Amino acid sequence: MKRVLIVDDSALMRRLMTEMLSEAGFEVAAARTGVEGVNRLTEWHPDVVTLDINMPEMDGLTALSLLMQARPTPVVMVSSLTEQGTQATLEALALGAVDFVHKPGGTISLSMDQVREELVGKVRAAAQAQPRRPSGLNRDRSQRPALSSSASSSPRPEFPARSLRQAAPAPARFFPAAQAQASGVATEELPGLVLIGVSTGGPRTLEDILPQLPENFPWAVLVAQHMPPHFTESFAQRMNGLCRLTVRECSAPTPLTPGMVLIAKGGCDMIVTEQLGRLVAQPRPESPAHPWHPSVDVLVESAMRRLPAQRLIGVLLTGMGDDGAASMSRLRQSGGRTVAESSDSAVVFGMPAELIRLGGASVVRPSSGIAQQIQHWISAS
Repeated sequence: MKRVLIVDDSALMRRLMTEMLSEAGFEVAAARTGVEGVNRLTEWHPDVVTLDINMPEMDGLTALSLLMQARPTPVVMVSSLTEQGTQATLEALALGAVDFVHKPGGTISLSMDQVREELVGKVRAAAQAQPRRPSGLNRDRSQRPALSSSASSSPRPEFPARSLRQAAPAPARFFPAAQAQASGVATEELPGLVLIGVSTGGPRTLEDILPQLPENFPWAVLVAQHMPPHFTESFAQRMNGLCRLTVRECSAPTPLTPGMVLIAKGGCDMIVTEQLGRLVAQPRPESPAHPWHPSVDVLVESAMRRLPAQRLIGVLLTGMGDDGAASMSRLRQSGGRTVAESSDSAVVFGMPAELIRLGGASVVRPSSGIAQQIQHWISAS
């Protein structure tokens, strides 16, 4: 039986969560403060910790740091959905938490039953996770991290020195309507797209990849990170502060240009389409045919309808389930290139394992080597 330690200063929250998790088959203990939680962690050795953010004596972020130092353990943050709470939750994910659940009714929620299924599911997933320590990336935008020289023994790829973020659009190439429809090529071309799918453990894992891409990166990057509404805008802003490239949430139809990184908006799916001869990423309502959102499969399938497979790179990272595995397998079969994150670095080796099982992974790499693999492919093409 898996053990769960609940750390929350509210007696009501501790009682409600204890009932939910006990009924789901977990052995549960509780702590009232961060200090007590750290002590219980070293004494009781839980498999998962749920941790509130707003607590007296010691806030949840400080407690998380101490927990990860004392005994790295999968942590699910359980916090109220406010702007401040959103920022703190994203910081917690960077500090090593594997996932989060928001309290639907505030710090002391009388509506926790609304998230019973989500809480139980995420705790179950966390029980299978490999906890990860903080990345240690410098958060100062003026001191961007250097490309890792240890990610691979192959030479570092070189791109043209000019900054593509300020470059003028490439001249349009025109195709007869029938040819454009058959080839799937937009009339104004983009060199290519990198399509990234990720779920549990994703924010921390993306910090291993996106900051390693250089400012003159020649393709656009689209990210489908399973995340609810209200979080993706803050997440995109956070990643923008860590990356050389501009990172934005895809909240409206956005023409795709080299060196752009778009994060799919939570509560929607993101698709690649064409408007006025240009490739565009845009949000659309969640597809009822897909269980996870923003959907990786929806993103990849839409991109394959607009660009030849040879101009697409699929990357499937940590997460439960199989979202993205089928579509990226078809991408590889069609001549595209795909990367599956290896079990060495994946917080939850579910989605990439399924891609490997289907034979859809061109290569398998730890997160620290994925950016260099992408650059190697692009520079060689």
